[in-house]
Amino acid sequence: MSAIGHYLESEGIATASISLVREHTEVMRPPRALWVPFPLGRPMGVAHDPAFQRRVLGALLALFERESGPVLEDFPEDAPADVVAHAAESGGEACPVFFNAPAAASKSARAALLQSEVAQLAPWQALAAQRRGASVFGLSGKSPQALAEMLMELSEAASITAAEWPALKLAIDDLRTYYEEAAAAQPSPLPSAQLEEWFYRKTVAGALLHDLRAAGLAHADATVRQIADRMLIPRRVLEAG
Repeated sequence: MSAIGHYLESEGIATASISLVREHTEVMRPPRALWVPFPLGRPMGVAHDPAFQRRVLGALLALFERESGPVLEDFPEDAPADVVAHAAESGGEACPVFFNAPAAASKSARAALLQSEVAQLAPWQALAAQRRGASVFGLSGKSPQALAEMLMELSEAASITAAEWPALKLAIDDLRTYYEEAAAAQPSPLPSAQLEEWFYRKTVAGALLHDLRAAGLAHADATVRQIADRMLIPRRVLEAG
């Protein structure tokens, strides 16, 4: 979209775009862009909430008021919790694949637990892709098993270089998409707030993200600290403790 924006602007057409991957937009420097802290595939934040979506569009259109560019602004809100009607009707029951809150474990045990999670969710993620006719998962070009191994290795590393963080962020988003698609395909899918609680508090993958965030916040590079602070775990999850 950044490249298209540059082309259209060269033809005299003003453009503004929504960015889901901030580090890519920083490199491409489109004329006007609004970075939003939403999951991949949800540029407007959440379905069935026109008031929130209008605020996103309003912030995007406000970029045209700037006198010069390129402009890259951050949308100040997280997406609200969307309520899935049939989940509410069923009492918000948890999905059939249950994970307990991760306990302290050795590196090898933790890696095995993570790969077990990925394997248990595989049939549900495949079902989600079949029902939709497509899947958002796969933008990293890696299998879920490879993504799990990559995150495991990096979480145990003494340090992660600044150059590795953009690829790491893409891997994190892709693995989270895998988990979310799998959970959505199961009976009585959870509303998004409960889905977040499940992913970030009840899975080994979520526990790894907390470790990676802590490592990123202590990094010497300011961009890495920003990625760790704003792009790995939603603020409402952190504030909930």
